[in-house]
Amino acid sequence: MRLSDITIRRTRPSNKTRKLFDGRGLYVEVTPRGGKYWRLKYRFGGKEKRLSLGVYPDVSLKEARQRCEDARRLLSREIDPSEHRQALKAAKVHQAANSFESVAREWFTKHAPRWAESHSSRIISRLERDVFPWIGGKPVAAVTPSQLLSVVRRLEERGALETAHRALRNCGQVFRYAVATGRGRTDPTVVLRGALPPVKGGHFAAQTDPKAIGPLLRVLDGYEGSLIVRCALRLAPLVFVRPGELRRAEWSDIDLKSAEWRFTVSKTDTQHLVPLSRQAVEIMRELYPLTGQGRYVFPSARTSRGDRPMSENAVLAALRRMGVGKEEMTGHGFRAMARTLLDEVLGFRPDYIEHQLAHVVRDPLGRAYNRTAHLPQRREMMQAWADYLDQLKAGQKSDPTSAVLPMPVVGSESHRPRLSDPV
Repeated sequence: MRLSDITIRRTRPSNKTRKLFDGRGLYVEVTPRGGKYWRLKYRFGGKEKRLSLGVYPDVSLKEARQRCEDARRLLSREIDPSEHRQALKAAKVHQAANSFESVAREWFTKHAPRWAESHSSRIISRLERDVFPWIGGKPVAAVTPSQLLSVVRRLEERGALETAHRALRNCGQVFRYAVATGRGRTDPTVVLRGALPPVKGGHFAAQTDPKAIGPLLRVLDGYEGSLIVRCALRLAPLVFVRPGELRRAEWSDIDLKSAEWRFTVSKTDTQHLVPLSRQAVEIMRELYPLTGQGRYVFPSARTSRGDRPMSENAVLAALRRMGVGKEEMTGHGFRAMARTLLDEVLGFRPDYIEHQLAHVVRDPLGRAYNRTAHLPQRREMMQAWADYLDQLKAGQKSDPTSAVLPMPVVGSESHRPRLSDPV
Protein backbone atom coordinates (compact mmCIF):
# COMPACT_ATOMS: atom_id res chain seq x y z
CA MET A 1 0.00 0.00 0.00
CA ARG A 2 1.16 3.55 -0.73
CA LEU A 3 1.79 5.96 2.12
CA SER A 4 -0.63 8.58 3.46
CA ASP A 5 0.01 11.72 5.47
CA ILE A 6 -1.80 10.16 8.44
CA THR A 7 0.49 7.12 8.40
CA ILE A 8 3.63 9.27 8.28
CA ARG A 9 2.45 11.61 11.04
CA ARG A 10 1.43 8.76 13.36
CA THR A 11 4.66 6.80 12.95
CA ARG A 12 6.68 7.11 16.15
CA PRO A 13 10.46 6.68 16.40
CA SER A 14 11.91 3.48 17.80
CA ASN A 15 15.38 2.42 18.87
CA LYS A 16 16.21 1.57 15.25
CA THR A 17 15.81 3.44 11.99
CA ARG A 18 12.53 2.54 10.22
CA LYS A 19 11.63 2.77 6.56
CA LEU A 20 8.13 3.53 5.29
CA PHE A 21 7.92 2.67 1.56
CA ASP A 22 5.65 4.49 -0.85
CA GLY A 23 6.60 2.76 -4.12
CA ARG A 24 8.92 3.31 -7.11
CA GLY A 25 11.87 3.49 -4.71
CA LEU A 26 10.46 6.35 -2.61
CA TYR A 27 10.39 5.92 1.17
CA VAL A 28 10.50 7.83 4.46
CA GLU A 29 13.38 7.10 6.80
CA VAL A 30 12.34 7.55 10.46
CA THR A 31 15.36 7.96 12.76
CA PRO A 32 15.47 7.06 16.49
CA ARG A 33 15.51 10.84 17.26
CA GLY A 34 12.25 11.37 15.39
CA GLY A 35 13.53 12.81 12.11
CA LYS A 36 11.63 11.84 8.97
CA TYR A 37 13.65 12.03 5.76
CA TRP A 38 12.54 11.37 2.20
CA ARG A 39 14.82 9.00 0.27
CA LEU A 40 14.83 7.60 -3.26
CA LYS A 41 16.47 4.22 -3.88
CA TYR A 42 17.49 3.60 -7.48
CA ARG A 43 20.06 1.77 -9.59
CA PHE A 44 22.45 3.45 -12.01
CA GLY A 45 25.38 1.86 -13.84
CA GLY A 46 24.66 -1.45 -12.14
CA LYS A 47 24.99 0.07 -8.62
CA GLU A 48 22.32 0.76 -6.01
CA LYS A 49 22.26 4.43 -4.97
CA ARG A 50 20.19 6.72 -2.78
CA LEU A 51 19.08 10.31 -3.24
CA SER A 52 17.84 12.66 -0.51
CA LEU A 53 14.57 14.40 -1.38
CA GLY A 54 14.01 16.56 1.71
CA VAL A 55 12.58 16.41 5.22
CA TYR A 56 8.97 15.68 6.16
CA PRO A 57 6.75 17.68 6.78
CA ASP A 58 8.68 20.58 5.12
CA VAL A 59 8.48 18.48 1.97
CA SER A 60 4.97 17.06 1.76
CA LEU A 61 4.03 13.62 0.47
CA LYS A 62 2.75 15.13 -2.78
CA GLU A 63 5.96 17.14 -3.35
CA ALA A 64 8.15 14.14 -2.51
CA ARG A 65 6.33 12.06 -5.14
CA GLN A 66 6.87 14.84 -7.70
CA ARG A 67 10.57 14.93 -6.92
CA CYS A 68 10.67 11.17 -7.28
CA GLU A 69 9.09 11.40 -10.74
CA ASP A 70 11.56 14.13 -11.78
CA ALA A 71 14.45 11.86 -10.77
CA ARG A 72 12.89 8.93 -12.65
CA ARG A 73 12.66 11.02 -15.84
CA LEU A 74 16.39 11.76 -15.56
CA LEU A 75 17.08 8.06 -15.17
CA SER A 76 15.07 7.33 -18.31
CA ARG A 77 17.47 9.64 -20.15
CA GLU A 78 20.44 7.82 -18.60
CA ILE A 79 21.29 10.74 -16.30
CA ASP A 80 22.26 10.02 -12.71
CA PRO A 81 19.98 12.23 -10.51
CA SER A 82 22.69 12.54 -7.84
CA GLU A 83 25.35 13.71 -10.30
CA HIS A 84 22.82 16.03 -11.94
CA ARG A 85 22.13 17.69 -8.57
CA GLN A 86 25.85 18.15 -7.90
CA ALA A 87 26.30 19.74 -11.33
CA LEU A 88 23.46 22.20 -10.63
CA LYS A 89 25.02 23.16 -7.28
CA ALA A 90 28.41 23.70 -8.91
CA ALA A 91 26.81 25.88 -11.58
CA LYS A 92 25.12 28.03 -8.91
CA VAL A 93 28.39 28.42 -7.00
CA HIS A 94 30.18 29.37 -10.21
CA GLN A 95 27.46 31.86 -11.11
CA ALA A 96 27.57 33.41 -7.62
CA ALA A 97 31.36 33.69 -7.78
CA ASN A 98 31.09 35.51 -11.09
CA SER A 99 28.21 37.81 -10.21
CA PHE A 100 28.79 41.53 -10.49
CA GLU A 101 28.59 41.93 -6.70
CA SER A 102 31.08 39.12 -6.05
CA VAL A 103 33.60 40.52 -8.54
CA ALA A 104 33.05 44.07 -7.25
CA ARG A 105 33.73 43.05 -3.65
CA GLU A 106 36.84 41.17 -4.74
CA TRP A 107 38.04 44.27 -6.63
CA PHE A 108 37.27 46.46 -3.60
CA THR A 109 39.10 44.13 -1.18
CA LYS A 110 42.16 44.18 -3.43
CA HIS A 111 42.41 47.97 -3.71
CA ALA A 112 40.87 49.31 -0.48
CA PRO A 113 44.05 48.91 1.65
CA ARG A 114 45.75 51.57 -0.53
CA TRP A 115 42.90 54.07 -0.18
CA ALA A 116 42.02 56.47 2.60
CA GLU A 117 39.35 55.08 4.92
CA SER A 118 36.85 57.79 4.02
CA HIS A 119 37.38 57.19 0.30
CA SER A 120 36.96 53.41 0.52
CA SER A 121 33.85 53.66 2.71
CA ARG A 122 32.21 56.01 0.20
CA ILE A 123 32.91 53.63 -2.68
CA ILE A 124 31.55 50.49 -1.02
CA SER A 125 28.54 52.37 0.34
CA ARG A 126 27.80 53.74 -3.14
CA LEU A 127 27.96 50.25 -4.66
CA GLU A 128 25.86 48.65 -1.91
CA ARG A 129 23.22 51.37 -1.95
CA ASP A 130 22.97 52.33 -5.61
CA VAL A 131 24.30 49.44 -7.74
CA PHE A 132 24.11 45.99 -6.11
CA PRO A 133 20.31 45.98 -5.60
CA TRP A 134 19.83 46.26 -9.38
CA ILE A 135 22.66 44.30 -11.03
CA GLY A 136 24.58 42.73 -8.14
CA GLY A 137 23.19 39.23 -8.73
CA LYS A 138 23.73 39.21 -12.50
CA PRO A 139 26.77 37.47 -14.02
CA VAL A 140 29.34 40.19 -14.57
CA ALA A 141 29.79 39.14 -18.19
CA ALA A 142 26.03 39.38 -18.85
CA VAL A 143 25.42 42.97 -17.70
CA THR A 144 24.42 45.04 -20.72
CA PRO A 145 24.97 48.76 -21.32
CA SER A 146 21.22 49.39 -21.18
CA GLN A 147 20.93 47.67 -17.78
CA LEU A 148 23.82 49.71 -16.42
CA LEU A 149 22.39 52.91 -17.86
CA SER A 150 19.07 52.32 -16.08
CA VAL A 151 21.00 51.98 -12.79
CA VAL A 152 22.82 55.32 -13.07
CA ARG A 153 19.75 57.10 -14.46
CA ARG A 154 17.93 56.33 -11.23
CA LEU A 155 20.58 58.43 -9.51
CA GLU A 156 20.32 61.17 -12.12
CA GLU A 157 16.53 61.34 -11.77
CA ARG A 158 16.73 61.85 -8.01
CA GLY A 159 19.12 64.77 -8.51
CA ALA A 160 22.38 62.98 -7.68
CA LEU A 161 24.11 63.51 -11.02
CA GLU A 162 27.62 63.65 -9.56
CA THR A 163 26.98 60.39 -7.67
CA ALA A 164 25.72 58.84 -10.92
CA HIS A 165 29.00 59.71 -12.66
CA ARG A 166 31.01 58.29 -9.78
CA ALA A 167 28.95 55.09 -9.67
CA LEU A 168 29.45 54.64 -13.41
CA ARG A 169 33.19 55.18 -13.01
CA ASN A 170 33.37 52.60 -10.19
CA CYS A 171 31.39 50.10 -12.27
CA GLY A 172 33.86 50.60 -15.11
CA GLN A 173 36.71 49.74 -12.76
CA VAL A 174 34.91 46.55 -11.71
CA PHE A 175 34.20 45.51 -15.32
CA ARG A 176 37.83 46.06 -16.33
CA TYR A 177 38.94 43.99 -13.35
CA ALA A 178 36.54 41.23 -14.46
CA VAL A 179 38.05 41.29 -17.96
CA ALA A 180 41.58 41.17 -16.55
CA THR A 181 40.73 38.16 -14.36
CA GLY A 182 39.01 36.23 -17.15
CA ARG A 183 35.42 36.61 -15.94
CA GLY A 184 34.24 39.36 -18.24
CA ARG A 185 34.37 40.08 -21.93
CA THR A 186 33.97 43.85 -22.24
CA ASP A 187 33.52 47.03 -20.25
CA PRO A 188 29.97 48.26 -21.00
CA THR A 189 30.71 51.69 -19.56
CA VAL A 190 32.79 52.50 -22.66
CA VAL A 191 29.70 52.81 -24.86
CA LEU A 192 27.93 54.89 -22.21
CA ARG A 193 30.32 57.82 -22.46
CA GLY A 194 28.19 60.90 -22.98
CA ALA A 195 24.99 59.12 -21.88
CA LEU A 196 24.85 61.21 -18.70
CA PRO A 197 24.86 65.01 -18.83
CA PRO A 198 28.13 66.50 -17.56
CA VAL A 199 28.43 67.76 -14.01
CA LYS A 200 28.80 71.51 -13.84
CA GLY A 201 32.18 72.38 -12.39
CA GLY A 202 32.48 74.49 -9.29
CA HIS A 203 34.63 75.37 -6.32
CA PHE A 204 34.17 74.91 -2.60
CA ALA A 205 32.66 78.05 -1.12
CA ALA A 206 35.35 80.20 0.48
CA GLN A 207 35.61 83.66 1.98
CA THR A 208 38.49 85.58 0.42
CA ASP A 209 37.44 89.17 1.14
CA PRO A 210 39.55 90.42 4.08
CA LYS A 211 36.70 92.69 5.22
CA ALA A 212 34.43 89.65 5.67
CA ILE A 213 37.01 87.32 7.20
CA GLY A 214 37.23 89.21 10.51
CA PRO A 215 33.51 88.79 11.29
CA LEU A 216 33.71 85.13 10.25
CA LEU A 217 36.61 84.47 12.64
CA ARG A 218 34.73 86.18 15.46
CA VAL A 219 31.77 83.89 14.78
CA LEU A 220 34.05 80.86 15.01
CA ASP A 221 35.50 82.07 18.31
CA GLY A 222 31.97 82.50 19.63
CA TYR A 223 30.89 78.90 19.05
CA GLU A 224 29.13 77.64 22.19
CA GLY A 225 29.12 73.92 21.48
CA SER A 226 31.64 71.32 22.61
CA LEU A 227 35.26 72.34 23.23
CA ILE A 228 36.43 69.73 20.70
CA VAL A 229 34.42 71.23 17.84
CA ARG A 230 35.23 74.78 18.96
CA CYS A 231 38.96 74.05 18.84
CA ALA A 232 38.60 72.41 15.42
CA LEU A 233 36.79 75.50 14.12
CA ARG A 234 39.51 77.82 15.43
CA LEU A 235 42.36 75.61 14.19
CA ALA A 236 40.98 75.04 10.68
CA PRO A 237 41.85 78.49 9.27
CA LEU A 238 45.29 78.45 10.93
CA VAL A 239 46.51 75.17 9.40
CA PHE A 240 44.24 75.04 6.28
CA VAL A 241 44.64 71.28 5.78
CA ARG A 242 41.95 69.15 4.17
CA PRO A 243 38.91 68.62 6.45
CA GLY A 244 39.51 64.87 6.63
CA GLU A 245 43.12 65.41 7.67
CA LEU A 246 42.06 67.82 10.41
CA ARG A 247 39.42 65.59 11.95
CA ARG A 248 41.74 62.55 11.83
CA ALA A 249 44.70 64.36 13.40
CA GLU A 250 46.48 62.14 15.94
CA TRP A 251 48.40 63.29 19.00
CA SER A 252 51.26 60.92 18.13
CA ASP A 253 51.92 62.98 14.97
CA ILE A 254 52.10 66.31 16.81
CA ASP A 255 55.16 67.73 18.57
CA LEU A 256 54.05 70.80 20.53
CA LYS A 257 57.59 71.57 21.69
CA SER A 258 58.87 71.77 18.13
CA ALA A 259 55.56 73.22 16.93
CA GLU A 260 55.25 70.64 14.13
CA TRP A 261 52.55 68.35 12.87
CA ARG A 262 53.68 65.53 10.59
CA PHE A 263 51.19 63.20 8.90
CA THR A 264 50.53 61.25 5.73
CA VAL A 265 48.49 63.12 3.13
CA SER A 266 45.37 61.02 2.52
CA LYS A 267 45.02 62.05 -1.11
CA THR A 268 48.57 61.24 -2.25
CA ASP A 269 49.84 58.90 0.51
CA THR A 270 52.93 61.10 1.06
CA GLN A 271 54.46 62.64 4.17
CA HIS A 272 53.61 66.25 4.97
CA LEU A 273 54.76 68.72 7.61
CA VAL A 274 52.68 71.58 9.01
CA PRO A 275 54.64 74.18 11.02
CA LEU A 276 52.37 75.26 13.87
CA SER A 277 52.02 78.92 14.69
CA ARG A 278 51.99 80.14 18.27
CA GLN A 279 48.21 80.47 18.08
CA ALA A 280 47.78 76.91 16.79
CA VAL A 281 49.94 75.52 19.60
CA GLU A 282 47.86 77.43 22.18
CA ILE A 283 44.66 75.87 20.85
CA MET A 284 46.14 72.36 20.99
CA ARG A 285 47.46 72.92 24.52
CA GLU A 286 43.98 74.00 25.56
CA LEU A 287 42.50 70.79 24.15
CA TYR A 288 45.23 68.38 25.31
CA PRO A 289 43.91 67.83 28.89
CA LEU A 290 40.59 66.69 27.41
CA THR A 291 41.67 64.44 24.53
CA GLY A 292 45.44 64.05 24.93
CA GLN A 293 45.19 60.61 26.51
CA GLY A 294 43.42 59.22 23.46
CA ARG A 295 44.46 58.65 19.88
CA TYR A 296 42.69 61.51 18.11
CA VAL A 297 43.00 65.23 18.71
CA PHE A 298 39.33 65.61 17.76
CA PRO A 299 37.59 62.36 18.82
CA SER A 300 33.96 61.57 18.14
CA ALA A 301 31.57 62.50 20.93
CA ARG A 302 29.90 59.11 20.43
CA THR A 303 32.91 57.10 21.60
CA SER A 304 33.95 57.49 25.23
CA ARG A 305 37.39 55.95 24.61
CA GLY A 306 38.24 58.41 21.82
CA ASP A 307 39.10 55.63 19.36
CA ARG A 308 37.18 57.21 16.49
CA PRO A 309 37.65 60.66 14.93
CA MET A 310 34.83 63.17 15.00
CA SER A 311 32.16 63.13 12.34
CA GLU A 312 32.97 64.08 8.77
CA ASN A 313 30.31 66.81 8.96
CA ALA A 314 31.00 68.11 12.48
CA VAL A 315 32.76 71.34 11.39
CA LEU A 316 30.37 71.93 8.51
CA ALA A 317 27.31 71.39 10.72
CA ALA A 318 28.73 73.80 13.30
CA LEU A 319 29.19 76.47 10.62
CA ARG A 320 25.59 76.07 9.53
CA ARG A 321 24.27 76.26 13.12
CA MET A 322 26.08 79.56 13.57
CA GLY A 323 24.42 80.96 10.45
CA VAL A 324 27.38 80.64 8.07
CA GLY A 325 25.70 79.70 4.78
CA LYS A 326 26.98 77.11 2.33
CA GLU A 327 27.64 79.90 -0.17
CA GLU A 328 29.95 81.65 2.32
CA MET A 329 32.29 78.98 3.68
CA THR A 330 32.93 75.24 3.76
CA GLY A 331 35.56 73.14 5.49
CA HIS A 332 37.60 73.14 2.28
CA GLY A 333 37.11 76.88 1.94
CA PHE A 334 39.83 77.70 4.48
CA ARG A 335 42.36 76.34 1.99
CA ALA A 336 41.21 78.66 -0.77
CA MET A 337 41.13 81.55 1.69
CA ALA A 338 44.77 80.96 2.69
CA ARG A 339 45.89 80.33 -0.89
CA THR A 340 44.44 83.64 -2.07
CA LEU A 341 45.44 85.97 0.76
CA LEU A 342 48.90 84.57 1.41
CA ASP A 343 49.68 85.39 -2.19
CA GLU A 344 47.71 88.56 -2.88
CA VAL A 345 47.93 90.25 0.54
CA LEU A 346 50.92 88.89 2.42
CA GLY A 347 52.97 88.39 -0.74
CA PHE A 348 54.46 84.97 -0.10
CA ARG A 349 55.84 83.00 -3.03
CA PRO A 350 53.26 80.71 -4.63
CA ASP A 351 55.52 77.65 -4.38
CA TYR A 352 55.77 78.09 -0.59
CA ILE A 353 51.98 78.22 -0.41
CA GLU A 354 51.52 75.21 -2.66
CA HIS A 355 53.97 73.24 -0.55
CA GLN A 356 51.96 74.08 2.54
CA LEU A 357 48.72 73.05 0.83
CA ALA A 358 50.35 69.63 0.17
CA HIS A 359 50.00 70.11 -3.57
CA VAL A 360 52.51 68.63 -5.98
CA VAL A 361 55.02 71.37 -6.81
CA ARG A 362 57.44 70.76 -9.67
CA ASP A 363 60.58 72.53 -10.80
CA PRO A 364 61.10 73.62 -14.44
CA LEU A 365 62.38 70.12 -15.26
CA GLY A 366 59.20 68.48 -13.98
CA ARG A 367 60.70 67.05 -10.78
CA ALA A 368 58.50 67.14 -7.69
CA TYR A 369 59.94 69.11 -4.77
CA ASN A 370 60.45 67.45 -1.40
CA ARG A 371 57.41 68.15 0.76
CA THR A 372 59.64 69.31 3.63
CA ALA A 373 61.36 71.90 1.41
CA HIS A 374 61.54 75.60 2.33
CA LEU A 375 60.75 74.81 5.95
CA PRO A 376 62.18 78.04 7.47
CA GLN A 377 60.22 80.15 4.99
CA ARG A 378 57.06 78.16 5.62
CA ARG A 379 57.44 78.55 9.39
CA GLU A 380 57.67 82.28 8.83
CA MET A 381 54.65 82.17 6.52
CA MET A 382 52.44 80.19 8.92
CA GLN A 383 53.17 82.56 11.81
CA ALA A 384 52.58 85.60 9.61
CA TRP A 385 49.26 84.08 8.50
CA ALA A 386 48.13 83.48 12.10
CA ASP A 387 49.10 87.04 13.07
CA TYR A 388 47.25 88.42 10.05
CA LEU A 389 44.09 86.51 11.00
CA ASP A 390 44.37 87.93 14.53
CA GLN A 391 44.61 91.38 13.00
CA LEU A 392 41.46 90.83 10.94
CA LYS A 393 39.62 89.33 13.90
CA ALA A 394 40.48 92.36 16.00
CA GLY A 395 38.82 94.56 13.38
CA GLN A 396 41.96 96.35 12.22
CA LYS A 397 42.39 97.59 8.66
CA SER A 398 42.61 94.76 6.16
CA ASP A 399 44.31 96.39 3.19
CA PRO A 400 47.70 95.02 2.08
CA THR A 401 49.64 98.02 3.34
CA SER A 402 48.48 97.43 6.92
CA ALA A 403 48.97 93.68 6.90
CA VAL A 404 51.37 92.18 9.41
CA LEU A 405 54.31 91.39 7.16
CA PRO A 406 57.13 89.29 8.67
CA MET A 407 60.79 90.01 8.40
CA PRO A 408 62.71 87.70 6.04
CA VAL A 409 64.53 84.77 7.58
CA VAL A 410 68.21 85.49 8.00
CA GLY A 411 70.18 84.14 5.07
CA SER A 412 67.14 83.77 2.81
CA GLU A 413 65.81 85.90 0.01
CA SER A 414 62.82 88.11 0.61
CA HIS A 415 59.50 86.35 0.37
CA ARG A 416 58.16 89.19 -1.78
CA PRO A 417 57.78 87.67 -5.28
CA ARG A 418 59.60 89.09 -8.25
CA LEU A 419 58.90 88.45 -11.90
CA SER A 420 62.19 86.55 -12.13
CA ASP A 421 61.41 84.30 -9.16
CA PRO A 422 61.11 80.62 -10.16
CA VAL A 423 57.81 78.97 -9.21
